[in-house]
Amino acid sequence: MDASKSQDAPEAAGTLQRLGRGIALAGVVLPLLLIGGLKFTAVEIEGLKPLIGGTPWLAWMYPVFGEAGASYFLGVVEIATALLLIASPWSARAAVAGGLLAAITFLVTCSIMVALPIWEPKAGGFPALGFLGQFLIKDIALLGISLVVLGEGLARLKAR
Repeated sequence: MDASKSQDAPEAAGTLQRLGRGIALAGVVLPLLLIGGLKFTAVEIEGLKPLIGGTPWLAWMYPVFGEAGASYFLGVVEIATALLLIASPWSARAAVAGGLLAAITFLVTCSIMVALPIWEPKAGGFPALGFLGQFLIKDIALLGISLVVLGEGLARLKAR
């Protein structure tokens, strides 16, 4: 076997892994930035009403912040989380903070699937996802990526 070929495979795998990690991170950052920015619009404030109002563990936000304030609060958290995740490759502390905030964010959004109907009854129910289910189901993967970033950040802090 050619020695150069045996060295190329690990290099290619490492390159592919770095590329995948970067794309996965972008896959978390972009929705947080874009959806976080939408939280400052009237359309999103209105769109959040059934989600926040219909979820008992989120409904407290309306009496505390009001409808617009709750949306703005979520927007600030999402944008701050995205910025921390952007810094995470260079800062272990940013990775821990961003990974933790993102994990909490996506754990909360995933929990909405427990409180609200996500299956499309006209299509026979499970496994046909309705609009809400289609919107939220991706958050399971985003939660997983967030936990990876958090775990890697903790490992980097421990290695210091």
